[in-house]
Amino acid sequence: MSSALFSKYKMRDLDLSNRIVVSPMGQYSAENGCATDWHMMHLGHLAVSGAALLFTEATAVNLPGRLSTSDLGLWSDENEEALGRVVAFCRKHGGAKLGSQLYHGGRKSSITTAWEGQKPVPIEEGGWTPHSPSKEPYPGRNMPEMLDEAGIKDAIADFAAAARRADRIGFDVIEIHGAHGYLIHNFLSPFANKRTDAYGGSLQGRMRFAIEVFEAIRKIWPERKPLGMRISATDWVEGGWTLDDSVVLAAALKKRGCDYITASSGGSVPEQELKVGPGYQVPFAERIRREAGIATMAVGLITEPRQAEQIIASGQADLVALGRGMLFNPRWPWHAAMELGEPVYYPPQYERSHPKMRAGDFLKPRAET
Repeated sequence: MSSALFSKYKMRDLDLSNRIVVSPMGQYSAENGCATDWHMMHLGHLAVSGAALLFTEATAVNLPGRLSTSDLGLWSDENEEALGRVVAFCRKHGGAKLGSQLYHGGRKSSITTAWEGQKPVPIEEGGWTPHSPSKEPYPGRNMPEMLDEAGIKDAIADFAAAARRADRIGFDVIEIHGAHGYLIHNFLSPFANKRTDAYGGSLQGRMRFAIEVFEAIRKIWPERKPLGMRISATDWVEGGWTLDDSVVLAAALKKRGCDYITASSGGSVPEQELKVGPGYQVPFAERIRREAGIATMAVGLITEPRQAEQIIASGQADLVALGRGMLFNPRWPWHAAMELGEPVYYPPQYERSHPKMRAGDFLKPRAET
């Protein structure tokens, strides 16, 4: 019996050779938003991992939307040129399709890097004022500026402008980051959104910004290319955003041409009570897939090949994404293919490393990319 994990998958005109995705992972290594040689190395070696789809890290659509001064960005011509160089390198030497994740950090913005503890940077020390739907700061961080309707329109336009740049660079897919306490999630969650106008209050009001960002990008993003959104399926706190809400949002996005939902969770408030364990977020992807009728990507402590195989084979999700696990073992898809008895992409320069070659046997034909 052939493997479900290594079966092909198609979204619009994008053909994926298997169901394995490399999640966006922040590197805090950009200069003025521009990709550097670190990104060339980081994304380059993951492009030959055997995963079918590789995402860049969350990429800021404007200056206030950066988490840190080292965030990758797509707000300028210089950003576009630098990231384009990395994408061209990955395209030439790798086998993965390439995705861009676009985001705005919202009320969490103006912090130090991950290895510096993600501490708030006060304005007097070089920080900046975050943007948010309400003057409700993330605990311990800078007081945000409440976006008025003009500011909301500007933010939506910045998302669309970054998407145009991503298209010119040649990305195959865009994922809009609507999770983890960033701007889109700020609008969705009652903890951050205290507005009483058309962008707040009811579920439909709190969903409006997310939907308008999606519509603006879908309007200019080529019809042949997939467009998805990552959401926090639950805030993990009573009174916050819920899985029921996520099903409603996913269905609304599907009607507007959304191709998939990545079902993550949390990040809205520090009081969250996550119930972490292997595949702990997979049930979110499964329910959204079943009830909203949309393709889903499962994330979160998916570490073992047979675990990933079961997720796809049982219909819990259409794709599985690995983040930290890929950093620790960047050849995870190769090892999964060995365990499940399936072919997978190898760059020709590395084919002699395969255990079957060392045993005097031959590789199965390399998977098409």
